[in-house]
Amino acid sequence: MTLVITVGLVLLAFVGVPLFSLFGAAAIMLFLSLPEGTWASPAIDVFGVNFAENPSLMTIPLFTFAGYLLAESGMPRRLITVSRAWLGWMPGGLAVVCLGASAFFTTFTGGSGITIVAVGGLLLPAMLQEKYPDRFALGLVTTGGSLGILFPPSVPLILYGIIANLSMNKLLVAGIMPGILVVVVLAIYSGFVGVKTGFTKTPFVWKTAWSTLWAMKWEAAIPVVLLIGMGTGVLRIHEASVFTAVYVLFIEVVVYRDINIRRDLPRVAVESMTLVGAILIIMSCAIGFTAWMIQAEIPMRVLDWMQTLISSQFVFLVVLNLFLIFIGMLMEIFTAIIVAVPLVLPLARAYGLDPYHFAIIFLLNLEIAYLAPPLGINLFISSIRFGRPVTYLYRSVLTFIAVLFCALMLVCYVPIITTWLPSMMKSDDMSDVMGEASQPGAPGNDEKLQGQDFGMTGEDLAKLDQDAGTDGDTLPDEILPDAGKPSADKAAPAADTEKPARPKKKAKHP
Repeated sequence: MTLVITVGLVLLAFVGVPLFSLFGAAAIMLFLSLPEGTWASPAIDVFGVNFAENPSLMTIPLFTFAGYLLAESGMPRRLITVSRAWLGWMPGGLAVVCLGASAFFTTFTGGSGITIVAVGGLLLPAMLQEKYPDRFALGLVTTGGSLGILFPPSVPLILYGIIANLSMNKLLVAGIMPGILVVVVLAIYSGFVGVKTGFTKTPFVWKTAWSTLWAMKWEAAIPVVLLIGMGTGVLRIHEASVFTAVYVLFIEVVVYRDINIRRDLPRVAVESMTLVGAILIIMSCAIGFTAWMIQAEIPMRVLDWMQTLISSQFVFLVVLNLFLIFIGMLMEIFTAIIVAVPLVLPLARAYGLDPYHFAIIFLLNLEIAYLAPPLGINLFISSIRFGRPVTYLYRSVLTFIAVLFCALMLVCYVPIITTWLPSMMKSDDMSDVMGEASQPGAPGNDEKLQGQDFGMTGEDLAKLDQDAGTDGDTLPDEILPDAGKPSADKAAPAADTEKPARPKKKAKHP
């Protein structure tokens, strides 16, 4: 039955049925194939603490709205002017400007299409005028479209934290050093090309550099305030999103006056919330599908199968990277995160990967998948925006993919690049209070978390009380020993060196 459903959905996908409807239909049909599944079973996780009740969910519309405001304002031109004044003296200066501006811009917009249109549309003619090779210039602006998703407050980074139930503050800082590494590696390559091309230097003049930065001071302060606020604990992620949205609205409407309240603001609000609506409906349907995968123990079966073939973490990472790039080509980034994270996160944990380290590996692979022929989304956006055949862009991005892959290998096999900053932060999120037990698919934790879905009926609770010998108002001494009373029976269990048994789970039903 499952095979028939899968083949049918694949055929529907090929004829153009929207992806969210496929996930929704798959979730309902697959749950109905389980013994205790019902029509409403996929909705349990959608309306549970892992999605609808997750406080971090509110940050997505707020950061998206702020990003769209910045995109519609004069910020792209100011950003390029500042970057050129500060970085134009470097070998391949204009190419480095493109990288820096794209990374900064994508961080807030979260969308590669906006960056390619806004930043690439301004810089590509300038790079061609300075005699940069056409393929290099096209490949650079196409690569820059996804360059900022590792930096806070990137929406894909936030979405990953929601799905994986990680400390949002730690996750946001985990991507800073790998993100810088990626930009630096690409800048070195760009500088090499610039030297070969005979680039035009923009002399560094302190007065000019300072004046351009001062003109952009209100926008340049955003990442500084966010990093300081979240790093010191003054701002939590929810408060940071509210601050960013209100602050950007104020400076673009009142200070710079790039956004007209009557003419521009309603349009920006509609466009940004349309994107948010698309993200949320995809998330809702995909979460129902991943709930079925967990109930059917698909991750555990995949883990058992992989452990028979792969014994080392090194080989696992190689296979994982290839798998994630393939997934990233087939799905847009939000769907890929929702569907693939619950499937591969238990595998990463079984092979001893730090959850924050794995998160950055996951997102960096999707960043590369944006460019990977034949289906990388950036290729099609650049093809439409700049009027070039998509096959021409295939050859333009190959060198950039190779450079990004080198950075990916460094991030994979030198984990301190990712884990150092999170290890310096104190935990204050609920996910940290709950610990590893809150993360989906953790060995031995699925049974502990069954009660968190609030699927226990009153009859189940009454039976537990009867088994415990209580009337429901008190707990026996075996469960709640007297405060301060030493108990030999309560000694902490020794660490289990054996592979923990995975409990069989029953299908959830409302």
